[in-house]
Amino acid sequence: MKNILFIFFLSINIFSQNDTETIRAIYNNSLTNGKSYQWLDYLSNQIGGRLSGSLNAEKAVYWTKSELEKIGLDKVWLQPVMVPKWVRGTPEFAYIESKPGKTTNVNICALGGSIATHAKGLKANVVEVKDFQELERLGRANIEGKIVFYNRPMEKTLINTFKSYGGCVNQRYEGAVHASKYGAVGVIVRSMNLLLDDLPHTGSMTYDNVPVEDRIPSAAISTNDAELLSTMLKLDNNIKFYFKQNCKQFKDVLSYNVIGELTGSEYPNEYIVVGGHLDSWDLGDGSHDDGAGCVQSMDVIRLLKLSDIRPKRTIRVVLFMNEENGTRGAMKYAQVVAEKNENHIFALESDAGGFSPRGFYFDSDDKNFNQILGWKELFKPYLIHFFERGGSGADIGPLKTSTNVLSGLKPDSQRYFDHHHSAIDNFDAINKRELELGAATITSLIYLIDKYGIVKKPKL
Repeated sequence: MKNILFIFFLSINIFSQNDTETIRAIYNNSLTNGKSYQWLDYLSNQIGGRLSGSLNAEKAVYWTKSELEKIGLDKVWLQPVMVPKWVRGTPEFAYIESKPGKTTNVNICALGGSIATHAKGLKANVVEVKDFQELERLGRANIEGKIVFYNRPMEKTLINTFKSYGGCVNQRYEGAVHASKYGAVGVIVRSMNLLLDDLPHTGSMTYDNVPVEDRIPSAAISTNDAELLSTMLKLDNNIKFYFKQNCKQFKDVLSYNVIGELTGSEYPNEYIVVGGHLDSWDLGDGSHDDGAGCVQSMDVIRLLKLSDIRPKRTIRVVLFMNEENGTRGAMKYAQVVAEKNENHIFALESDAGGFSPRGFYFDSDDKNFNQILGWKELFKPYLIHFFERGGSGADIGPLKTSTNVLSGLKPDSQRYFDHHHSAIDNFDAINKRELELGAATITSLIYLIDKYGIVKKPKL
């Protein structure tokens, strides 16, 4: 009982009536005078999909830099980083052949980083598996010369859809590596999607240390077509699958992280970072993944200014490049931070879509987590209730130390994977109010972290 009371006591933090009023002002300003939706409209509809190394990614870099400069930050700059350049090429084409001359077209897309098929395409028999263990049990005798079809669906019973995604994404990312060990000639992966629809969902894949001559083409197939292929294989395991894709990997090219900074009035050497990733996949315009996180982060300093808040600590907005297929921007930013010995006390990433905010995940020690729990009451009027320990984000992960706090915004995730990495991750799927609520929620947490700081470990 004493331990329970002690923990309860730790989670109580003193905050003032002024905090309540300030957070109300932040939400009011975002909902009536926010710019996140306007910015996302331009980023999505005037620039579009922003695959690393592409012309659109370059346009996004210079446009976001110019918009940050308009906010009136103390400093805005571009941080150079070399990124991979992979190009999809002409649209992919695929069909199932039940017998010579009888075919059914299906929807596929190349996975990011995949090689192309032969110019005439690839046609072979198919072997369906659910995981790498099944692949191993089948062995080379049953796989060589065939296309491996990974058909493990996202688990529908998990309410946390990111856990469902995490439970099957390895077949997309590592599928070609494992299949090539047994002589497979290609890989088809069920799309990471909870819906049954006709949309293939792309995403990154790796060849790891597989020699160039042994690499095999890899593509995602829509969930409806995955169901069709699986059913047809049960009826006749001699059917063939044909696909053609024209993607190509080029040499790395120069790109940039976009960084804006407002210098702290009292503790300029304590840094608070808020950001998202500026790159996206190329099938849609990347509005949810992660245009939303970028524009929400851009609006943080603007909303603080509108709410008459002068930060004590230095706040940086960082728009990272190349999260989708390499996290080169994240690694570069963390490298420079380490070289300059900058003290990043807190970092927050928004990379889970622009849906209604529910709260945050925190990567922190007990004392800091309990301090944050003490602010939970301030968010109650805005239906923000989720304050849990957990992962933060791929781009800010490299900034983790034994003393700082990382956080990830948690929006409602039930619709996220309908759009994720697909042709319908577009601006028309964004709800203006939900996006602005997310921007206000992030800004409110940044305000509190800046005002109260983090709980520092005593020096030994």
